[in-house]
Formats: sequence, C-alpha cells, structure tokens
Amino acid sequence: MEGFLNAGIYFIGASVVVLIAVFIFDLLTRYKVWEEINRGNMAVSFATGGIALGVSNIMRYAISANDSLMTTVLWGGIGTAALLIVYFAFEILTPKLNVSEQIGKGNQAVGFISFIFSLAFSFIIGASIS
Repeated sequence: MEGFLNAGIYFIGASVVVLIAVFIFDLLTRYKVWEEINRGNMAVSFATGGIALGVSNIMRYAISANDSLMTTVLWGGIGTAALLIVYFAFEILTPKLNVSEQIGKGNQAVGFISFIFSLAFSFIIGASIS
C-alpha cells in the first residue's frame, strides 16, 4: 500500500511542477497563451505543449534518480528553469527570426520547431540531473 501512496505523492509533486512551469511560461511570453489557444493558434499550442511535455520528461528523470519528494522537486525545478532558459535562448540565438512574434502570429513551423527544441533539450537536461 505504501507504494501506491508514494506514487500518488510523486504524481502530485510532478504535476504541480509542470503546472507552475506552464504558468511561468505564460507570464514570460509576449502573447497570452490561453487566449491564443482559445483562438485556435496551433503555434502557441505547440510551444506550450513542448514546455509541458519537456518539463514532464524532466520530472520523469528527477523521479527516477531521487529517493525523496523534496530532492525530486528540487532537481525538477532546476531542470525546469534550465528548459525555460533554453527556450528563451532559442529566441536570442535566432536574431533573424523573432520566435515569440512568429508564434503569436500563428506560424506553425516556428511553434513546431520550438516544441521539438523543448522536447530535445528535456532529454539532455533530464539525463544531466539524473
């Protein structure tokens, strides 16, 4: 029975980290994530989904590598911060492409590549924290 309780506790902890990451992502972007998704902006949906999936992947690594909820959330938080930094570095390192503006305008190609970058870097970050 203890295993079920631990699984539930880790699920809740990881879910909170994912939700906080998406909330922070919404605050840091130039567009309003939920308004754009409600309008059918697939580019914003891709970018936001990439963050959510990326953070979930990082949390998977954090859960696998740690033996307490506190260290799992700590390493998950560090990994999440790293993923958000990578996301915004993508914007800075592509000066000919205004990533946030293009995603806000609904450019699905830019939204999709940001999704891929978030997912790809989540594997690197996850492996680094485990």
